[in-house]
Amino acid sequence: MASLVAVIGWDIGGANTKAAFLRMENGHVEETRTAIGYFPMWRDFEKLGSMLSLLYERVSENADVDGVGLTMTAELSDAYQTKREGVAHVLKCAEEAFAGLPVHVLDVNGTLRSVEAARLDPLKVAAANWVATGWLVAHLARTCVVVDVGSTSTSIIPIINGRISAVGKTDLEKLIAGELVYTGSLRTNVAAIVHSVLLRNSKVRISSELFAQSGDVHLILGNICEEDYSTETADGRGKTRKKALARLSRIVCADTEILCENEIEEIAKYVYERQVEQVADGLREVYSRVKSLTDSTVPVVVTGLGRTFLAGIAARKVGVDEVIELEKLCLGDAFVYRMPQNPLACNGIVMASPAFGVALMVADKLEGRLV
Repeated sequence: MASLVAVIGWDIGGANTKAAFLRMENGHVEETRTAIGYFPMWRDFEKLGSMLSLLYERVSENADVDGVGLTMTAELSDAYQTKREGVAHVLKCAEEAFAGLPVHVLDVNGTLRSVEAARLDPLKVAAANWVATGWLVAHLARTCVVVDVGSTSTSIIPIINGRISAVGKTDLEKLIAGELVYTGSLRTNVAAIVHSVLLRNSKVRISSELFAQSGDVHLILGNICEEDYSTETADGRGKTRKKALARLSRIVCADTEILCENEIEEIAKYVYERQVEQVADGLREVYSRVKSLTDSTVPVVVTGLGRTFLAGIAARKVGVDEVIELEKLCLGDAFVYRMPQNPLACNGIVMASPAFGVALMVADKLEGRLV
């Protein structure tokens, strides 16, 4: 008799919330789709429940759902005084938005907990989305290092012999171990990447104001398109290349009348190189640790919006021989769940890896294969 299950995985972040719907039959993925909603938690956290309900309708397309998987990083938002408070609020909103459905909350040890169990031990479920990504990739590559570059931060996840082998569990521990680098594809203040730039044959110190972010740099250089720029801009203006050039010119207290386009492009290239080095610095630390524990070739698996222009370039800078994009692994024979041969579905997995990973975990649990 066929075993059918439909679940939605959630990755509730401080700026973006991602949902992944999947329908499985006999342990194989038959259908998947993802949805991403920009939701600035620091401004609208009281409306979180309403946003979850709307995104649920969008991603489910009125399909019957058997369960929900949940992971979060939103608790770090300064909308909350403490992570404990943030976790409690996210869980409350999830319970209300998904009323009547079993909600499974992922913790940093890779265990799916009930909402009540998560509420009793909030720091164990805080910032656990990297576990879902690591669990997913561990089904595809037994020994590797995962580099997931999102809009805000970069997770570097070591996998050894099919198991996550992270030194850190919490954000702080991961920062110490090089497994979390707080730089991302869109939302990073340029002043957090560089303190000065090269301009007109001089080293020029920059303003620490939030005049421009990494999304402007990557839009100017063609690493992303306007549609990829899903977050707010620093000045609230548009996401055209012209507007991005204007924003970046302000970091040296200038404008597009003072600087020519070529000069601003050179600033963008300089910032980009330094951001690649930020990712490479963390990867170098984690990669050397994994290499010391195995004689095997250790590939780097890249995912997230910045998978090619940040993660991939950083891996080459570190000297990694084999860099693999996650979507190619998902379409390969090694993926035990199989996938529809659908590039759009695979792109959704890459853009919402934690949501897809926790959805798979819940599907396995409901079918009796996991936890």
